[in-house]
Amino acid sequence: MTAAIQFENVSKCFFLRHRRVYSFQETFVNLLRANRNRREPFWALRDVSFAVQQGETLGIIGTNGSGKSTVLKLISRIIEPTTGRITVSGRLSALLELGAGFHPDLTGRENIYLNGSILGLGRREMKRKFDDIVAFADLGQFIDMPVRSYSSGMHMRLGFAVAIHVDPEILLVDEVLAVGDEAFQAKCFRKIEELQQQGLTIVLVSHDLGEVKRLCNRAVWLADGELKALGPSEVVTAQYHARSSGVYAGSMERA
Repeated sequence: MTAAIQFENVSKCFFLRHRRVYSFQETFVNLLRANRNRREPFWALRDVSFAVQQGETLGIIGTNGSGKSTVLKLISRIIEPTTGRITVSGRLSALLELGAGFHPDLTGRENIYLNGSILGLGRREMKRKFDDIVAFADLGQFIDMPVRSYSSGMHMRLGFAVAIHVDPEILLVDEVLAVGDEAFQAKCFRKIEELQQQGLTIVLVSHDLGEVKRLCNRAVWLADGELKALGPSEVVTAQYHARSSGVYAGSMERA
């Protein structure tokens, strides 16, 4: 099988500043200190390697701060790796942070066309898709209101509707689905299953282990930026659950 996404020894380092200077006096005092302008490196990922095959659904699990969202941002080229190589083959659509890719002062209607243009789709093509996007998002009259007035659930509705209707070959989905109401979540998961049957490659970040087992062929478990396990979703989620429950013992399995 051909890999749609390939991570080869990927690491990502951020530099953190712990204190912001607010006044001239503080600036002067800091000049006298040995640790002025000190930046602390933070390795969000360390030497991570895995591949996602075309048509596969891969789940990414781990605690908050383990590097899950960093992986999605690297795949979507929002950020670049510090070391290593990432290869992505196919048109990509991503549902990451709420409101990402939306201009808050534009209406939902205007943002649909804006997102289409960013992905290289012409206005005529987006006009053809527009009614399906609006129907899926089910925003009613809010489609012509500025996005800054939207609730988190409305942001998610519009973001997911756009993401699945721009003919992606690869779909990235972060935890944002968790903010939707139960009925819309169920609608989204039905659509994901439909896209799986069509051969779409999907990478799903979730804290819901049952969801990962149900939807994903394989899973990656990240901890402190390192890959702890990679294999069938049922095996990896069981390992993660056992460790989280404090009863995990034994070696990690890889497949």
